[in-house]
Formats: sequence, C-alpha cells, structure tokens
Amino acid sequence: MTETITVFSDYVCPFCYLGRRSLAEYQESREDPLEIDWHPFDLRSNQRDDEGEVVRESGHDDDYYEQARENVERLREEYDADEMASSFASDDVDSLDAQIASYYVKEHDDYETWLDFDRALFTALWEEERDIGDVDVLAEIADEVGVDPDEVRDAVTDEDLRETVHAKFQEAHQQGVTGVPTFAYEGYAARGAVPPEQLRRLVEGE
Repeated sequence: MTETITVFSDYVCPFCYLGRRSLAEYQESREDPLEIDWHPFDLRSNQRDDEGEVVRESGHDDDYYEQARENVERLREEYDADEMASSFASDDVDSLDAQIASYYVKEHDDYETWLDFDRALFTALWEEERDIGDVDVLAEIADEVGVDPDEVRDAVTDEDLRETVHAKFQEAHQQGVTGVPTFAYEGYAARGAVPPEQLRRLVEGE
C-alpha cells in the first residue's frame, strides 16, 4: 500500500535539500512506498515588493547566517551529501518561478515525472550551481526530465497559476507552517532536516 507524507519546502532552502536526503534514506528503508505530497512555501515572502520581486534583506544578522552555515555543513556530512556545493550561496536566487513550474508539473503530469522534475531542481541549484530563477534554466531542466519546456515557459507566465501558488503559500501559513522543510503526517509534523529515524517515528509512530 502506498502512503503519502506531506512536505512543505522551498528549493532555495539548503535544509530542504538536506531534508529530502534524509527522507530518501527513510523511504529506502521501508517495505511499502511512501510518496511525497509537496506543498510550495516562499521563504522570501516578507522580502518581496508589490510586484513580487525580492528587494529587501532578510533581516538576519551575521551570527544567524554563520550558525546556519555550520548546521548545513554538519548535516552535509551526516547525510553524506558530498555532492552538495557547500560554497554556493542561494541568496541571489529567487525560487518563485521554479515553484510555479513545479506546481504545474505536479498538477499536469504523473507523480514520477513530477518527482524527477523536483529532484532535478534541487540538483541543479545545490549540486550544479545553476540559477533556477532563470526561466531558460527551468526550460532546460524540464527538457532533461522529459517535460515539455514550452509548457514550463508558459506556466511561469500564467497569472492565474501564479495566483494559485501564492494561495498555496497562504494556506501553508494558515496551517501553522512557519519554516521549511516541514514534514506532516496525519496531523503530526516535524520541522527541519530531521534524521530518518525521526521521520520513521512521525509516520510509523514508533
């Protein structure tokens, strides 16, 4: 029987990349499949202007970023994520179009196709240091995993779809999601790049 775990995440979040590594490890340890029900989340929502562009600093000080870098490095080693480009900062990458494209693929293609696209977005940003905020890069990634690149180009310019994704951001906040990654299962949640054992307890209650 296939079960589903809900995952709130943003592609520019290094802990989301690492959290998915942890989730993959847990998934591999299971006898039954565990699919991902992905929900978009905008880490930069409070930094955008009325046009949706990221224009403001995050408000965090240097100590915050230093602590975050240390945590990323620790988890990078813990989850054997050697291919993660630890020197690459995603601060200049806006993931909004990538999330719109991913949501489009999730709604219009089968699960495995979406999962390939989703993984490719994480890989492109965190391993290959490609700018997933660039629509040309998104089209290339789509083509690499068998998604029509023109459909992805059209998706990111579709205002109705953009509004739908913004509504999903609001829904996440209304559900009490304040940071990512957040893993949710049957009314319970775990936040952060938690280890596989914690994900097992979340899903299996053990």
